[in-house]
Amino acid sequence: MECNDPDVAEPDAGRERCEDATGAAEEASIRILLVDDHPVVRAGLASMLSSIRGITVCGAASTGEEALDIINLEKPDVLLLDLRMPGMTGIELLKALRTRPFPPKALVLTSYSSDEEIYRAIEAGAQGYLLKSAPQAEIVTAIQSVYRGRNHITPRIAARLAERMVRWALTPRELEILEMVVRGLTNGQIGNALRISENTARNHVNSIIRKLGVSGRTEAATAAIQQGLVRLGD
Repeated sequence: MECNDPDVAEPDAGRERCEDATGAAEEASIRILLVDDHPVVRAGLASMLSSIRGITVCGAASTGEEALDIINLEKPDVLLLDLRMPGMTGIELLKALRTRPFPPKALVLTSYSSDEEIYRAIEAGAQGYLLKSAPQAEIVTAIQSVYRGRNHITPRIAARLAERMVRWALTPRELEILEMVVRGLTNGQIGNALRISENTARNHVNSIIRKLGVSGRTEAATAAIQQGLVRLGD
């Protein structure tokens, strides 16, 4: 059975079950829901995956909110999920699914590989994490692994995740101050902006430096950008 029409990847069409020539839904296939805000990506993934025996693209969504509606209708086995979308993000969708009794498995497929986004996705419940540059064979293998209840994380990403997890997590206030450090604000300016004393601001900055395992403000700012703790230009 094939569902090679790119329209299968569009949200409206995704609300209908993929059926064979007799009109009967395929029960043996792994049912995939594509969740990505780029229509070209959805169409490409739908075309690629629908040609794979044992995989059925049963729907597609361009937002997290739409994905929840389709999940209620289609009961997919696995989500192929982007992280950055308008409205409800991929991580927010993962957190929403954790409140359900039998949520689908989730495989993140994204263009972003910052340490913080990897950590937050896994923490939110993703069973796998791949970059969109991954070859077709690896994507298919990851889908099959996640469907069977196994995690699928490449060795390179696993090493980075392990490094991230041994560090203490920054508090929301520390993340806020770290963003100001990246922007070049002094302790006094941070204190004025947050209505705290300069000494309190300095203590927060020192805590951030210690948790990141760096030697000073400049290294903290560099690490924040490299690890995705702060996103510039959003």
